[in-house]
Amino acid sequence: MSLLRSHRNFGTIPRASGAAAAALKARAAAWEVPLVETPGALSLFVWGCELRLVPDSDAVRIELSAPEARLIGTLQDSATELFAEAGLEVAWDRVDAGALAPGLSLMRVRSVTQRSPGFIRVRLSGPDAARFGTGSLHFRLLLPPPGRAPVWPRIGATGRTEWPVGADALHRPVYTVADHGDGWLDFDIFRHAGSPTCTWALSRPEGAEVGVIGPGGGWCPEAARLHLFGDETALPAIARMLDLARGEVTAHVRAACPDLGPLAADPRVTRCDDLLAALAQADLGQGSFVWFAAEAGQARQARQHLLARGMNRKAFTAAAYWG
Repeated sequence: MSLLRSHRNFGTIPRASGAAAAALKARAAAWEVPLVETPGALSLFVWGCELRLVPDSDAVRIELSAPEARLIGTLQDSATELFAEAGLEVAWDRVDAGALAPGLSLMRVRSVTQRSPGFIRVRLSGPDAARFGTGSLHFRLLLPPPGRAPVWPRIGATGRTEWPVGADALHRPVYTVADHGDGWLDFDIFRHAGSPTCTWALSRPEGAEVGVIGPGGGWCPEAARLHLFGDETALPAIARMLDLARGEVTAHVRAACPDLGPLAADPRVTRCDDLLAALAQADLGQGSFVWFAAEAGQARQARQHLLARGMNRKAFTAAAYWG
């Protein structure tokens, strides 16, 4: 809990310390994040940040601290929302009303290429690209509706992010950073029917402005033995973690051989037709961490299987990448 947090903001909720504490405890339980209670304060820790409640005689003081300015904005947005759900209004000392949403950068499409039969690679360029390449694997791509000028999400007067709605509503898929360099980042789109992002990528969008928000979604798990399981949609994340993993790592992938690219020759990678069967047969010894990502129903079954095998919830991730 002693991470360096050089960015701060403060707020006040009048006459509602009990309700504010109850709301914070409920959110900590829902997010499964640490909550520390002392006689003089209540603190929630998430994303390397702290949201601290300090009761006063007729109010409760909110103290936000984070290692990055964008995380202060994200935490302010989340805090405003969670207290509003409890009927509480926060008076913030500082709100950057009208600014772009926390973590949002505007970039340009530099190139679109066919990386393999099943994947399209897109390169984006912008001065903020470097920050998306470290710390977290994923980002959210923001695409305006075809034929409309983009309306980007901005910070409202209350501290909440205001997203465009109706005809200006954005398509907001999540992707993995496949590669990055000085002023650019790459990501891969799995080609499949009915995908708005595929349609966009094949519409010759070079030069178009897009929004990129994040990064988020965690980093490569630290484990002595890392076991990766995923379908085509998880292939970019698996490829990235195979590069990042520092311990022993294996991967089972349900994908067509041409789409594996260099991974097809990687001895750590096994192509399979049934991810759940591969998971059931895996030797999950001491020091293992399991990362599983696929269709929502399969992710749910994987979670149930791992719990039935006695794995601690903190020793695995089972994510729904689609469905």
